[in-house]
Amino acid sequence: MTATKQGVEMAQIAARAADGKGGEDLLALDVSEPLPLVDVFLLVTGRSERNVAAIADEVEEQLLLAGYKRVRREGRNEARWVLLDFGDLVVHVFHEQERVYYGLERLWKDCPTVPLDLPAPAVAGTAE
Repeated sequence: MTATKQGVEMAQIAARAADGKGGEDLLALDVSEPLPLVDVFLLVTGRSERNVAAIADEVEEQLLLAGYKRVRREGRNEARWVLLDFGDLVVHVFHEQERVYYGLERLWKDCPTVPLDLPAPAVAGTAE
């Protein structure tokens, strides 16, 4: 089984939102095989609690604007690991220390990645 088109589309919307708020090390994993109720996990790193909260808020807002309903949100108050459950997509926004400590990439290493289409980072000093 592979992630549904809707799950991949949701991951793309969430990834662009996270990237726009400074999210780093974005990784989307197709977890549809081991988890039949979820298609994609999106892992994102923020550099501080404020950054983690801002990323989570933007991801949630953009998915809501696109018509997707949140099922559950956890960890927003502490902003060390915010989990946003949108059914087909679960977004994990980590503070960098929690990302290393919990190592979800290691736990789900057998799952294929989902390609993300993100804008290329701007290069300083380039002429227009």
